[in-house]
Amino acid sequence: MIITRSPLRISLGGGGTDLPSYYRHHTGFLIAAAIDKYVYINVHQRFVDGFLLKYSHLEEAATVDDIKHPIIREALKLLEIEQRNLEITSMADIPAGTGLGSSGSFTTALLKAFHAHKKNLVHPAELAEQACQIELEKLGEPIGKQDQYIAAFGGITWFKFMPDGRVEARPVKISEETLFNLEDNLLLFFTGYSRSASAILKEQDDKTKQSNKVMVENLHFVKDLGKQSQIALESGNLREFARLMDVHWQRKKERSQSMSNHRINEWYDCAMGNGALGGKLIGAGGGGFLMFYAEDKARLRHALRVQGLTEVRFRFDFEGTKILNQ
Repeated sequence: MIITRSPLRISLGGGGTDLPSYYRHHTGFLIAAAIDKYVYINVHQRFVDGFLLKYSHLEEAATVDDIKHPIIREALKLLEIEQRNLEITSMADIPAGTGLGSSGSFTTALLKAFHAHKKNLVHPAELAEQACQIELEKLGEPIGKQDQYIAAFGGITWFKFMPDGRVEARPVKISEETLFNLEDNLLLFFTGYSRSASAILKEQDDKTKQSNKVMVENLHFVKDLGKQSQIALESGNLREFARLMDVHWQRKKERSQSMSNHRINEWYDCAMGNGALGGKLIGAGGGGFLMFYAEDKARLRHALRVQGLTEVRFRFDFEGTKILNQ
């Protein structure tokens, strides 16, 4: 039995510049962090012919082409797995559609399991690129590359997305003290809304492809914020990092009317009035998790608990996609 896990992620600056419609012309840059909330994949051989798939649905299929789950189908094809007596099960600490990059985590964990099944060693960069090939190229999703790459690499990492498709990945050089303070003072709260990232990102993707001036300038600005966030983190200036998060959120809302709503804005304003120094909605927008940086954490927790929001506590993950059992 093979078991793999892949971490979910939070974006720390520059999000949105990882879409091909942007980086192919302008080069993308962002910082992301893997967290200790995971997607798990279990693969083992059955004693009968055919695939048995357990995810949010239960599916049986006689052949690869019969498989309805698009990512599982394309991953089997990509790695040329010919066996048909496999049971594939997925589980997750946090449900999909909540802005933490679960699709990229699912795909990297699945591919890692299939590589283990074939006794292959695979570098995180190759794993991430194969996941991107499936989601962006084979399935045509209007998404970026950050989820697959941060899931594969783990840690707190900056990525540069080059026009020719190459991706540079380097750890952000954060001191131990800054790392501990960042981990302690970043808080995640679930809004109660789930949504499809593809629907929101498609609007950004379409406008960028059309060279919409407002959208492209917005992404230029956000990319620069990502670089400023790297400087703030590496210099240990977490209050400046928090301020940049707030600036990022205000600009991010301008990309689409679907980015936020009245309730999310109310919760954000409540948090900023109760100890938060900065924050933003994680992921494409429209729902999922609100993240805040706060030194007065007790005050913020109380205020948002009264508002009915649920906190999810986390730590950073520095292992990336890995095999738990083989």
